[in-house]
Amino acid sequence: MLRIGKIPIAVFALFIIAFPWVTHEIPSIEHYTDIMIFAGIYCLITMGLSLLMGYTGQISIGHAAFYGIGAYTSAILTAQYGLNPWPCIIVGMAISAVIAVLVGAPSLKLKGHYLAMATLAFGIIVYIIFNEEAAWTGGPDGMTGIPGLSLFGFEFDSVKKYYYLVWIFVFAAFIFTVNIIQSGIGRALRAIHVSEPAASAMGVDISRFKILVFVYSAVLASLAGSLYAHYLNFINPSTFDLFFSIKLLIMIALGGMYNIWGAIIGAGLITFLSYEWLYYFQEYEVIVYGAILLLVTIFFPKGLVGVPGIVKGWFRE
Repeated sequence: MLRIGKIPIAVFALFIIAFPWVTHEIPSIEHYTDIMIFAGIYCLITMGLSLLMGYTGQISIGHAAFYGIGAYTSAILTAQYGLNPWPCIIVGMAISAVIAVLVGAPSLKLKGHYLAMATLAFGIIVYIIFNEEAAWTGGPDGMTGIPGLSLFGFEFDSVKKYYYLVWIFVFAAFIFTVNIIQSGIGRALRAIHVSEPAASAMGVDISRFKILVFVYSAVLASLAGSLYAHYLNFINPSTFDLFFSIKLLIMIALGGMYNIWGAIIGAGLITFLSYEWLYYFQEYEVIVYGAILLLVTIFFPKGLVGVPGIVKGWFRE
């Protein structure tokens, strides 16, 4: 069972709090704070995927769709109807939850490659809708005029302010997810992963738990999409395509999908690779991602969080 100590959480919190102040003093990396906003947004999605795939053993290649549903719902309601962004974010999460139930109820009865293909098809359908419904979504040209966020008159109108807003959401989701993992629900999810017949024999309602974790991961992805839309004030369908869903899988595979810390580490590393370190590779970027996934799968099946265990094993031999 995963046990999260207070010291690792405190160290991580101090790192997040100090990060913008440290980078501000070093001009060459000052823009890293902006990249960390995207890393935090992706952490929300990967934590949900870690719970879904790593702990429950359910495959999803369509979470870019829920990411887009949250972004477009919030964008349409605020930009076209002038509504307050915060209720719109909640509406986007609610819509994603309902769609997750409708999609998950039949899809999660499938296993292995069949489940992967079902979620893949869902993601492609939603992406096509984003492209074709130009009257609502702006089509391939995207949507502009999405307002920023404010709370009780306090405007999140700078990179540093939005950085802290995003990471507050990440910490809240992290604590909530850890509590799920360490509860009876978490034990049920791990039992489902190991053996569905055995879990059923022990009285676990397999269908209910599968749908619940699928809905939870969809809601987190929707929240991430809304935060993304209100940060950039612009969205277009290319952000929510199949490649992004695959990139999410690479994130949790790199960090380690069987550990919630792995979801955060993987999201952070791939974000910096995408926005900073692989900039010069351009169209060859996808090859690098493929190589990373291949190497991790072969040499680090538990992701980077499993490296300390491998090193300890070397010294024991």
